[in-house]
Amino acid sequence: MVKEKKITSLSQLDINGTYTYADYVSWKLTEMVELIKGKLFMYSPAPKTYHQAISFNLNTEIGLYLKGKLCKAFSAPFDVRLVKPGNETLDEKILTVVQPDICIICDRSKIDERGCIGSPDIIVEITSPATAKKDLNEKYNLYEQNGVAEYWVVFAEAKYLNQYVLSKEGVYQLHQTVFVTDNISSTVFPDLVISGKDIFNF
Repeated sequence: MVKEKKITSLSQLDINGTYTYADYVSWKLTEMVELIKGKLFMYSPAPKTYHQAISFNLNTEIGLYLKGKLCKAFSAPFDVRLVKPGNETLDEKILTVVQPDICIICDRSKIDERGCIGSPDIIVEITSPATAKKDLNEKYNLYEQNGVAEYWVVFAEAKYLNQYVLSKEGVYQLHQTVFVTDNISSTVFPDLVISGKDIFNF
């Protein structure tokens, strides 16, 4: 019996190939990657300092709000497997695994030792020139199609946030653009209010 070769470098993978979560968990990569509909997406270099500051600010505000509540928030690296109903336990059938900057999950049955299996209630991506295309195209469409109720896209360098809310028809609508002088209020959690000043403070 011939042993399968361990994947320890991106150079061993076909960038144009199609992969599953079963492949993903078998890799021993030092680089961070995501799978979107079976296609490999590589991470840009480590996030800049301001990206991390915004992430910390949002995690702090969200964490304080969720204290004592059933819902839980997680920050990257944290695998979110987006699945079709019925494929939840079949690693070889799962074609999408992403690592949002922040996600909030209220259905505790979706949380396991490997991350989240199913759609979070809210996803936050802190975008940069290097990630904007993916965040505003592939991930926007992915989160919309998988029923993520709210998608926040934070434009770190420009200091504003777009809050997209899923309509009854399952289509994202731009609900609010939040600048430093504004507040964001979640439609999932109406009493969660975060000031732009607190988000972008550094």
